[in-house]
This record gives sequence, C-alpha cells and structure tokens, in this order.
Amino acid sequence: MRVLGIDCGAEQTGYGVIESDGHRHCFITAGVIRTDSRQPLPERLRQIAAALRNLIAVHAPDVAAIEDVFCAANPRTALRLAHVRGVALLSAAEAGLPVGEYSPLEVKMSVVGYGRARKDQVKMMVRSLLDLEQVPHSDDAADALAVAICHATRQHAMPAKGGRP
Repeated sequence: MRVLGIDCGAEQTGYGVIESDGHRHCFITAGVIRTDSRQPLPERLRQIAAALRNLIAVHAPDVAAIEDVFCAANPRTALRLAHVRGVALLSAAEAGLPVGEYSPLEVKMSVVGYGRARKDQVKMMVRSLLDLEQVPHSDDAADALAVAICHATRQHAMPAKGGRP
C-alpha cells in the first residue's frame, strides 16, 4: 500500500510518501509545502491544494493519512490549521483516496511507543523504520512520514471485515 502522510500547517505543510506492507516501510519521498505568511489565507490554501493535487498525481498513493487538529493555545492558530486540514481532506477526496485521521498521541504511540515523545525521538524512529541514512531535516516532513507509518501499521493490525483473514 502506498500512503501519503500529511502534517498540516498554514506556513509549512509536511508531506511524506511511503510504500508499506504494514511491517516493512519503504521511503518514497518527503518534503514541505511552504507558503508566504504575507499572502492572504485563501491564496495560501490554494497553493497548498495545488501542491497536494500534484503530489497525488505524481506519486499515486492508495490512501492519505492526516494528523488531527490538536488543541492549540491560540484559537486563531487552531482555526488556520483546521482550514489547511480541510484543504488536505478535500484534495484527498477529490482524488478518491480513503483518508485515515490520527491524533498526535496516536501517531507518537504507533511510531515511538510513547504518546508524549519529543520531536527528536519521532525523527529518530522515522529514520530507523524507513532505514534512512539520516533523520529528515524538516520536523514537518518527519511528522508527515510518521503519520503515514502510523496509518500503514494500524491498517495492517486491523482485522479484516466480514471475518476474512
């Protein structure tokens, strides 16, 4: 299964694509969609949507996995994050991709084994699980890869519907 992981942010949206059988994960690509904070929000959302559509077209994922909104201290920040998540959900839906949504706690538990893991711990485990030579440079890209790994692992662990193995 090819998974597109997305870590939403108004200025930097991380993405990561992996191939996985649920046990072994293979790195395909990762990076960050950057927008200019001086631009109006609608323009930034358009840029994020266009970049996500392009990623989906180029890498042909089978599924998308997106991190849920966490409770930010600043309501304005949480609202902007929710707008970006909406764009990511719409981009995946337009492509006909099923979407998995995971809280930061679920992602950290799945990848590190501890729900309060630090950023550097997540990055080290992403590096290890994907057999990368070095940790991802961007926290956002590493988080997106972690979301993708979380989805692949959890989907593999779920029992098949209808009682089939």
